[in-house]
Amino acid sequence: MRICILSYRSYPYSGGQGIYMRYLSNALRDLGHEVDLMSGPPYPIVDEGVGLIKLPSLDLYAMTSFQRLFIDPRKLNTFANFVEWGGTVTGYFSEPLTFGMRAYQYLCRDGKKLYDVIHDNQTLSYGIVDIQKAGYPVVETIHHPVTKDRDLAISSAKSLKDKLGYRRWFSFTGMQIKVAQQLPYIITVSEMAKQHIHEVFKVPENNLRVIYNGIDTELFSPSDSVRRLDNMILMVMSRDTAVKGLRFLLEALAELRKKYDLNLVVVGRTMGDGLTEKLMERLGVTASVTFRDRIDTDELVNLYRSATLVAVPSTYEGFGLPAAEAMSCGAPVVSTTAGALPEVVGGAGILVPPADSAALAVAIGSLVADPVKRLEYSSLGRQRILDNFNWKNAAQRTASIYLEAIKGR
Repeated sequence: MRICILSYRSYPYSGGQGIYMRYLSNALRDLGHEVDLMSGPPYPIVDEGVGLIKLPSLDLYAMTSFQRLFIDPRKLNTFANFVEWGGTVTGYFSEPLTFGMRAYQYLCRDGKKLYDVIHDNQTLSYGIVDIQKAGYPVVETIHHPVTKDRDLAISSAKSLKDKLGYRRWFSFTGMQIKVAQQLPYIITVSEMAKQHIHEVFKVPENNLRVIYNGIDTELFSPSDSVRRLDNMILMVMSRDTAVKGLRFLLEALAELRKKYDLNLVVVGRTMGDGLTEKLMERLGVTASVTFRDRIDTDELVNLYRSATLVAVPSTYEGFGLPAAEAMSCGAPVVSTTAGALPEVVGGAGILVPPADSAALAVAIGSLVADPVKRLEYSSLGRQRILDNFNWKNAAQRTASIYLEAIKGR
């Protein structure tokens, strides 16, 4: 099949959408399919035999507020660019909407079908419905309903102004719900996510198929040549949004450091609003926390291999790829029970309630104090990933849904 996978942005590091794009496209390629990725910036990492079609946006979130507001008017030379700029400077997240416009224009510009199937990776914009109406079979992946992120962000906001700001920024979720209801072939990555999408998006259960993400178990693997440290907690996230629960881990770290000389390495970046930095200063842990952003896969693997344990303090996860990657590398995992994390971790790690920094501290402390227990969870985690999560199976099941969508046209 000729397959095009779309994603409005494809952050290629630490659990971002670009990770899903990269590994699924490689597995589909290995099955003999022709695969192109179509993305706005940041672009995904693309391996040999997979094509990349770049649909440049204005990438306004890479600019300062001043640069966004006083953008060169010559850049507003298309309707999509104008909508993206106008939406962003007035507090809306307009990237999914405008990516859909650009994707429709590219795929339907001359009436010829360039691909056998289009697979959209959670853009869920009106342009995706337009692509389907133009005659393309469309398969959608919804990792989890972003309404969860919205509700958590609003509930954690400290002021009415911030609550209203989050509500405006997340207003694109209304579009996503309307679009999802018009797409008959939707993949999601866990039973929990399937249930939430059915309940929140009002999508019929018959339209939803669960396909667990895979893990590259050869790359994400233990290594005898890398020494596992005794005092390093690792957390992996794409960005410090409320749903990732970093503040609960920081509170747990402050408590743990009363007894243990621990350091926290966070793969990812803060929101840039200074709130996380202020929290670390108030808790007295600033010197014990290191942020590392945009590291390559080999560096990430070595961090998993060297961490004493990996903490996943999320208050919601549609799947929880960092937990699975950590387990595949033999890292003991302490995770919350939020979202689909129990489906991933199972009995191969310690599970605690979400948004409970005290429980997180107790669980982490129990592993820090017990090297034998850490070794036990290391072995259990690795075996669970080998038994249950691989990209070949994910690609085969995804390709079967492509065929179903093609026959359904």
